[in-house]
Amino acid sequence: MKDIHSYWAYLVLVILIFAVVNAIIGLTQKKQFTDKDLRLGLFTLIVSHIQLLIGLGWYFMSPWYKSLKDNGTEVMSEKTTRLLAIEHPIMMILAIVLITIGWSKHKKKTTDSSKFKTFAIFYGIALLLILSRIPWNNWF
Repeated sequence: MKDIHSYWAYLVLVILIFAVVNAIIGLTQKKQFTDKDLRLGLFTLIVSHIQLLIGLGWYFMSPWYKSLKDNGTEVMSEKTTRLLAIEHPIMMILAIVLITIGWSKHKKKTTDSSKFKTFAIFYGIALLLILSRIPWNNWF
């Protein structure tokens, strides 16, 4: 489960970066919001939610969850364990909530620029949250 979660994370990160860059380019160059843009936003939403489900499954099987249940104060005092047991899951959930909000809000927008702007803001903040709490030492 951990391997699936790790490899799927690469996919999520690549697609999210692509969606944010696409939204920024669409906004700055005043492009028309096409079906391609819509599908990219939807695909980003779907792969991030799949990652959330995989991550929740892995989290409740992980040694960090067991450590948190058994001795929460020790987990909180150790930086690496705190990142894996508390900070990473919370930030990833918040990021996926932002992606979901961005997807929902863009549907209510009527102009192309406002749709791109919504994706750029919400997906962009989600990307920053994800990048801030990836356990980089476990990735490489």
